[in-house]
Amino acid sequence: MWNWQHWQGQPYLTCDLLKEWPHGFFTQQFAGQTPEQLVTVLHPEARAYRVKQVHGDRVLTPSEIAAAMTEDANFPPADGVLTETPQQSAWVASADCTPVLIGDTGTGRVAAVHAGWRGTAKRIVPEAIARFLALGSRQENLRVALGPAIAGRVYQVTEDVAAEVGKSLVFGDRKAARAAHSDTILETLHQLPEPPLLADPQPGRIRLDVRRINVLQLEDLGFAREQIAVTEHCTYQQPEYFFSYRRSAEKKVQWSGIVSTAVI
Repeated sequence: MWNWQHWQGQPYLTCDLLKEWPHGFFTQQFAGQTPEQLVTVLHPEARAYRVKQVHGDRVLTPSEIAAAMTEDANFPPADGVLTETPQQSAWVASADCTPVLIGDTGTGRVAAVHAGWRGTAKRIVPEAIARFLALGSRQENLRVALGPAIAGRVYQVTEDVAAEVGKSLVFGDRKAARAAHSDTILETLHQLPEPPLLADPQPGRIRLDVRRINVLQLEDLGFAREQIAVTEHCTYQQPEYFFSYRRSAEKKVQWSGIVSTAVI
């Protein structure tokens, strides 16, 4: 389902689930190139849209981005971009956080979402889905691909962080989940099929699979497994392809983008 592509000898990833849309999860080999430059790899006539990422739950359209741009061309704070018309492209930057690309087979619209643990705790991906639906999309037409990010097996966090992210899941009663004690949330997560938590030898620490939490959020919304694709590529463990802040403490990122299409 995941395939390496090459542009001028440089590798980037694509996902069969998103084959209807030009898209790419770009590697560190493209470092220094902006979305405005990278979009030509995907579609020579598309226009790139991005935001100032702040680990929140805000998703903006190109019209909203344009309206919020300041005179000195600063991008508005948000963590997702959702297109409105064909030949618009949505972009997010990531190192260890999860880049999420979404396409709608019914309208041709697409979105790019930046989902770190903070954004995941705030349910950034469900917020993007809600915006699709508000614009007339049907949930069964949505396709979601979660790209390279730090794998749960190597992502050590505090138990408090894991519990905060875990509270983003509904479990039948979201208010109760938000009010639950951290130990209760962690125990609930451990009991899930394919649990998003792994043990850590350090007291008070745990390994957290943020991509798995996002998949659980989608499944809780009613998404079928065949609507979701998750790559196994790990930014921390594959320095030959990806930047990782957790590994190097350098503020370097790779971009992921997707281009909206017309519906025929």
